[in-house]
Amino acid sequence: MSRAFVKDTEDVEDLPDRPISELPNDVTADGLRRIEQALAAAQAAAQSAGDRAALASARRDFRYWNARRATARVAPVPSDNSVVRFGHTVTIVREDDRRQTFRIVGEDEAEPAHGTISHGSPLARALFGKGVGDVVAIAGGEAEIVEIR
Repeated sequence: MSRAFVKDTEDVEDLPDRPISELPNDVTADGLRRIEQALAAAQAAAQSAGDRAALASARRDFRYWNARRATARVAPVPSDNSVVRFGHTVTIVREDDRRQTFRIVGEDEAEPAHGTISHGSPLARALFGKGVGDVVAIAGGEAEIVEIR
């Protein structure tokens, strides 16, 4: 039989790896579940890939999510709301009276449009260790922390 008719997944060229952050891979319990779901989805995609490009993409995703799962550290839910920590939901009021609420989560679970920000973001770094009533400099302005939960 001609080699042209044999599907050989070993000669599929792998795509370059997705970059992995050098920050600690702290995650919430939900973030860990999301990583495990993404890992399973990547594995399923690799098994059902219809062509070489799809297989290469699925393999790259699998390597990324496997590495993220291996380094994930589930952070405990904060029990003390006196200062901002990983996992807290923080409400701020900006100088123009805009009120915004964000939950500080891991990098892979952050979706700012849905109210979650990465612990490595400038906003989260400005908030860490601050308490209610503290004013932080963010985005060229200031904001006051009005609630931590």
